[in-house]
Amino acid sequence: MTTTIFIDGAVGTTGLEIRERLSGRGDVSLLVLDEARRKDAAARRDALNDADLVVLCLPDDAAREAVAMIDNRRTRVVDASTAHRVAEGWTYGFAELEPGRSDEIAAARLVSNPGCYPTGFLALVRPLVRAGLLPADALLSVNAASGYSGGGKSMIAEFEDGDADTAFRPYALTLAHKHAPEMTRHAGLAHAPIFQPAVANTYRGMVVEVPVHQSQLVPGTSVEAVAATLRDAYAGAALVRVASDAPATIRIEDDANTDRMTLHVFANPAAAQLRLVATLDNLGKGAAGAAVQNVNLMAGLDPLAGLTR
Repeated sequence: MTTTIFIDGAVGTTGLEIRERLSGRGDVSLLVLDEARRKDAAARRDALNDADLVVLCLPDDAAREAVAMIDNRRTRVVDASTAHRVAEGWTYGFAELEPGRSDEIAAARLVSNPGCYPTGFLALVRPLVRAGLLPADALLSVNAASGYSGGGKSMIAEFEDGDADTAFRPYALTLAHKHAPEMTRHAGLAHAPIFQPAVANTYRGMVVEVPVHQSQLVPGTSVEAVAATLRDAYAGAALVRVASDAPATIRIEDDANTDRMTLHVFANPAAAQLRLVATLDNLGKGAAGAAVQNVNLMAGLDPLAGLTR
């Protein structure tokens, strides 16, 4: 028996990537509306209620509207928007983030897909807070850059049509990005980090960095303890790996075109400073890959089906 899946918003960048990963699989079947029916409210409502599992690739308000249109308790939801990432009653869909989270996702009816930047930040910070090495009241910053595909069709067109005359563009300069509450809550922090995102002139890929003074850690915490805590947190995780060495350089594209994430711990013991760095694909582990992983878990399928390591 196959699981019927409806992707609401399948024509957007993330939706197309999810559809590509699910197409051609024998364990799922896609419920697809043609162009005319896709814009028909009644047809869309029927699809939302007929599917076993719905993946929402919509703006926040439209995602909330879609959830309200589901009038049964059978249909399950993975929401790739920001709308429900800190909402009560929703399971946060980062399978590797907490012990037992995969089982929670598998049993959940409503799952919020993590944001791309929070995925890197949380992978680095949450294990340290949980282990007691980083105090919950630590004042952190996170520097991050994403490929321009994260900005959707309009940004893709801007860069690929030659209208973007820049190699690197910081944004969210008002310090009010909607990812901040997600990072704060799911890391277990008392204060929101200073979030400094940017878009780079490359199609896909992402690098997320959290600089830490050793004095911010619990006294006596060594660099080796930080690295060991991350290794222990993701031991056995197929899609999250902790580098065993510190390469001379990393690239934003290091994990592009995959659904994995790589974590690094760089340190200068003499200066008592660390740079915790994650690389991932903003459309892979940062979006579509994570959504497919959640779909697999909720449908009782191989969690890695359709994913690239």
